[in-house]
Amino acid sequence: MRVKQISNLFALMELFARRQRPLSVADIVTALNWPRSSVFNVVQTLVDEGYLYQPSPRGGYSPTARWMDLARSLVDSQPLPASIHEQLVALMERTGETVFLAAAEGSSVVFLDVVEPAANIRFAANVGQRLPIHVTAAGKAILSQYPTSEFNALLRRLRFDFDYELSPESVKQDIEDHLARGWYTNMGQYAEGVAGIAVPFPYQDRRMAIALGGPVSRVEEHADEYGMLLRSTVDDLLLY
Repeated sequence: MRVKQISNLFALMELFARRQRPLSVADIVTALNWPRSSVFNVVQTLVDEGYLYQPSPRGGYSPTARWMDLARSLVDSQPLPASIHEQLVALMERTGETVFLAAAEGSSVVFLDVVEPAANIRFAANVGQRLPIHVTAAGKAILSQYPTSEFNALLRRLRFDFDYELSPESVKQDIEDHLARGWYTNMGQYAEGVAGIAVPFPYQDRRMAIALGGPVSRVEEHADEYGMLLRSTVDDLLLY
């Protein structure tokens, strides 16, 4: 069940991130189409808790550094070693494409870490972003790690009403066809013009994947090369 108050809080903070400037109550009302009284109550609560402040009188509200402190503490508490992030950076530098670490969350994959290149045209991704598990390369790499009974149970729960020309049978067959190769691809199936390559990364009883994303025009011709590079990186990480 979706908790509206929590969803609204994230919508508000994402609005601040997009606008990159102080926002008044009127600005927030207009942008989010919330009742003015609700916006005032949320803003006042965040001010009282130290998460918003007014840089100048009547100049609108801005997030305080307390958000950064909180985010830093959460990142520092993650059990994943720094060596994984360092390998993502190395992969990005070798390929020039976005590289990310993903894990399963229900019927989605969620990005746990993302390293983007400086290229103007690139696969844009954010930590916390979710994509369908059965369509994406990262999702298929994660699904390949499921025991048969759990895999079949998840497929029964998935909705196949998206315009991806997929079925439970085709997803299962695709994963089986690529088990021996060791990496999974998605060439524009989820998003037109966007390619993905991913390898399973079973780390400390967690089903994850390390994946690469970029324009099909750049990635497709290097698919095997990048697949082997990702596979080699995972093999090295699993040795330690």
